[in-house]
Amino acid sequence: MEILQYHQLNIMLVLSGICGMTAFFVHLSNSTPKRRKKILIAIELTSMFLLLMDRGAYMYRGLPGSFGYYMVRITNFSVFFLTLALIWFFNLYLKDLYLNEGGLKSVPKRLKFNDYIIGAGVILLIISQFTSFYYTFDASNRYERGPGFIICYSIPLIVLIIQFSFIISYRGHLPRKIEAAIIIFVLAPLVAAIAQVFLYGLSLVNIAAVGTTLLVYVVDLVETNNKVDKATRLELEYLKKAQKGSKRLFDQTATALVSAIDAKDEDTKGHSSGVAEIARSLAELSGKNEKECEEIYYAGLLHDVGKIGIPESIISKNGKLTDEEYETVRGHSVKGSQILSGITDYPYLSVAARYHHERYDGKGYPEGLKGEEIPEIARIIAVADAYEVMTSKKTYRDPTPREKVKEELLRGSGGQFDPHFAQLMMHIIDLDSGKESKKREDLSSLSESRKLHPKEYRSEISEGIRISDNPVVVKLKNEQDKDFEAYACVPAIILFDSLDARVHDIEKDIKNQNYLEYGEIWLDGHIVSTAARNMLTDAKEMKEGDAGDGIYVIEASKYRDHVRIKTRGNGTESDTIVALTDSTRFAYMAVTGEHSLITVMDISKKEEKTLEEDIPRIAKEVSYINRLEGDLPNIQIDGYRTAATMGIPVHDGMQLIFHTMSLPSAWTMWHCPLIVLFYSRDKMVYGEGYREYALISLDGEKRDAEGPAENEFFIERSEDFTGWDLWKEINKKGYESTVTLRRRGRTVTVLTENLGIKVKNITMVNDDPPEIYVALTGDLCALTDIRIRNG
Repeated sequence: MEILQYHQLNIMLVLSGICGMTAFFVHLSNSTPKRRKKILIAIELTSMFLLLMDRGAYMYRGLPGSFGYYMVRITNFSVFFLTLALIWFFNLYLKDLYLNEGGLKSVPKRLKFNDYIIGAGVILLIISQFTSFYYTFDASNRYERGPGFIICYSIPLIVLIIQFSFIISYRGHLPRKIEAAIIIFVLAPLVAAIAQVFLYGLSLVNIAAVGTTLLVYVVDLVETNNKVDKATRLELEYLKKAQKGSKRLFDQTATALVSAIDAKDEDTKGHSSGVAEIARSLAELSGKNEKECEEIYYAGLLHDVGKIGIPESIISKNGKLTDEEYETVRGHSVKGSQILSGITDYPYLSVAARYHHERYDGKGYPEGLKGEEIPEIARIIAVADAYEVMTSKKTYRDPTPREKVKEELLRGSGGQFDPHFAQLMMHIIDLDSGKESKKREDLSSLSESRKLHPKEYRSEISEGIRISDNPVVVKLKNEQDKDFEAYACVPAIILFDSLDARVHDIEKDIKNQNYLEYGEIWLDGHIVSTAARNMLTDAKEMKEGDAGDGIYVIEASKYRDHVRIKTRGNGTESDTIVALTDSTRFAYMAVTGEHSLITVMDISKKEEKTLEEDIPRIAKEVSYINRLEGDLPNIQIDGYRTAATMGIPVHDGMQLIFHTMSLPSAWTMWHCPLIVLFYSRDKMVYGEGYREYALISLDGEKRDAEGPAENEFFIERSEDFTGWDLWKEINKKGYESTVTLRRRGRTVTVLTENLGIKVKNITMVNDDPPEIYVALTGDLCALTDIRIRNG
């Protein structure tokens, strides 16, 4: 009690300040209904002045002089009056709350009756000022209770009790939190009033009432905000539904328009949607957000909308276009821009349609923009458009192999295409090629009862089955075609290599797919050698009952440049050794025959690896590194990173000088040396504890390393660069290359210039390896006379 008495004036001051600030914030609030807002402001201001007056009554009590005389009387009157006013404003708050939130249609009688009681209380308060009925002041100017003191306290209590009874009667009409707050507002002063009868000298009632007004405001604010949030969520859900509906309508309209355009030519069906998907993939890979990716998707979908104005006779023309027809086709980008310019909410559609035929070197149309003058969205569409055209099947050609497409993208990088997006497209091709390679190694897709019906020899041929150092076993059944019972019926195996793992006999496809046929193996023991360096077979009759009639089992394996194929079936077994052109090429086998019905019953792969001694060598291994050695052994790299030099610690100013030559089977620009920055405990690429920091290609293609490092890659074509065809030609003949390395702590800069291609790569290593090593590797190339010069 002593502590409360000592600090109550400070408590009153703090609470009054809080009430004033609360009234200010209520005024600023837009979420509270206007009438309730006024009531809450009145409650908080009344509470503020009530506490200030109560505090003043204590402060001026017993103060001599005329000032003290008037201040004591004014503050005490104000305390009694503002107490009634506070309860009255709370009564108004209850009316508003239950009418607007509680579902009542009219003001309850109990709350109306409270108004009369409070009015009577005000009248009695005024009368008491002249009769000393409630209180009086002694000679020392101190407050003393009068004979009507109990009535003075009873009136607010009666009102509070009536309010409490009303709240209980209508329990459940309001949210629980608000009901709890207004019950506390009613009960707290009641409890405090009872206590104050016995604890004279403390303003418990006023402090309790003011404290609970703050609680009421806070709870009201929280509930109001919850309602606003709920309304906002509902509105957002409605807007999202409306947006989805609009988007769905836009999708359907755009798709219908694109379908109408694509339908004008059989070769363009699906072109626009294909470009859209590729463009979105490029956008995602370049770090665009979801909204930007969606914009680029729609831009790709509608990039050729201008073709709707081109006569069908021109679009579907098979022969060469006249100059006038070609200009008509070129005009589709401007027409498309004009059509899409009416969609003002999506201006990027018009931009992409107009500029997607601009070239990075400024030789495109319609405006001849150059470099980054071309809008980024159009640069993305240009790459996606070219990729989709090259990889789509046309009536006059098969799809261009991904490897050839990648070569064209590298050729066009910095010329036709933005180098950054061309590089990203090549990365996507690499990812797809990896998936395709794994798919080819997965034999399950070929083992589900694949049926062939070759009436004439090679009229129908299976897909190629990859032969590797894990032996593959094929079981098939061969039956005579009843229409050709008088003819021989023998299955055959075609041994070959191609980019798409299929057999080709058309000259254009042979060139595009890098097709090479090693030879044919008939399952009756006959062989035909085509491009193989040598083929030997050993065929003999089988023991009785070793295989069922028409059932054949083929087992094929490969070790470097040799393939072994064993066959058993229909009374004959054979063992054929094939010496391939060299160890750089793949080997596939495809099943065919003549006058046959062939069912591939099962394909499986053995776990054990084929070793060198498992296949007798019938031709010397082809080597392209039988020449002078330098500081490191020469290496022949028969496939992507299949060999590498030992790692050399990187020192500032050191140089690697070596002779490089592409192998005869190399056919593209990236069949060239690679520089690797790495760490491993045994100094070997892919060795123990291997971490790769950088992978740099001499052709300027950006390669991604997966180790803990950051790389900045720069490429420049100097005047010495005379084109990629000459680059490949000189690589076939061989030339000397120099690589310079600079090192500052964990930052390594690699510099090299080869045939006009200047490459600079800055590597910032993020971990702290004991050493950073450099090694040489590559793809289908021979590296000889490797020398190390320390700076």
